[in-house]
Amino acid sequence: MQIIMLIDMDYFFVACEELRHPEVKDKPTIVGFDPKHGEGRGVVMTCNYLARKFGIKSGMPISQAYRLKPDAVYLPLDYDFYEEKSREVMKVVKAFADRFEQVSVDEAFIDVSKKAKGYDEAIGYAKTIKDEVKEKTGLPCSIGISTNKLMAKMACEAGKPDGVKLVKEEEAKEFLKSKELDDLYGIGKKTKEKLEAMGYRTVGDLAKANTMELMEKFGSFGVEIRKYANGMDESKVEENYEVKSIGRETTFEKDTTDTQTIINAIKRLSAEVIDEVKSAGLTFKVVTVKLRYGDFTERLKSRSIRRSDDPDDLISNSVDLYLRYSNKAKLMRKIGVRVSDLTKARGQKKIGEFTR
Repeated sequence: MQIIMLIDMDYFFVACEELRHPEVKDKPTIVGFDPKHGEGRGVVMTCNYLARKFGIKSGMPISQAYRLKPDAVYLPLDYDFYEEKSREVMKVVKAFADRFEQVSVDEAFIDVSKKAKGYDEAIGYAKTIKDEVKEKTGLPCSIGISTNKLMAKMACEAGKPDGVKLVKEEEAKEFLKSKELDDLYGIGKKTKEKLEAMGYRTVGDLAKANTMELMEKFGSFGVEIRKYANGMDESKVEENYEVKSIGRETTFEKDTTDTQTIINAIKRLSAEVIDEVKSAGLTFKVVTVKLRYGDFTERLKSRSIRRSDDPDDLISNSVDLYLRYSNKAKLMRKIGVRVSDLTKARGQKKIGEFTR
């Protein structure tokens, strides 16, 4: 029997901050952009469960979070520290795996089919992993256990915070049937709206859907979401999982049309991207600039260049994409720089995506 686990770090950025700021441990705490007394730009990156009791959640505008809980603790992002702790966590987790797949800075799937013979052993093994992660890194995690990646992820969500949750293969359909459509992996807001317009309300409804009807609306993805609704997932834990793209974004304090301000931001973001590219020993071939205006419309512009890890190549192409394709008359809210089509500098194989 295949046994898959998802290890997901609980409120990871805040938990990292609690290690060096233990005084915030029992307070509503938010990591993100400076709220500036409710006038700040940017979003909540993560928050602890005490903050979530006030309606605060990841991705929320930081100004809205401040209105909900102005006396919460607000801490700035420190990616370098979080990535350092992530490496510590993943080193611990990987040692327990038959196969290991890191899917983000704070999540990893592991196949433990050879190490855990049956569900009872799997639960004990997961608790051992949790204890080891906590002992060696000081950080809490939740673990979902099932017979495929989809159900391990769904189980993990149900086990949060700081828990272990098992969903057996024969329990999957019952476990899923009453869940909201967008609780299911792969279904976002727009897909949920389309499904609701077709008469589906729960994952259980979707599990009984006519496959041809879904294919007419969603193409081959319709087949996939019906499989997911029935707890089915054939994807394997991918041992060789690496970075597909690297990027940085910044939100301006005030929407701006000032060209030099925007170019300076592009240069700063490019330097941060290049630092990560070089530290990973990579080269890139595609440069992308993201432009988000004050009215929240957005444009992505990309270009292929000769393979490079040169900061001048990234800066010159990013600036040129901005100058060539932006609407200079519109206020700019956010700018982003990203590189992709990455390979190892010494001609090693192409690599997959690391979600930040």
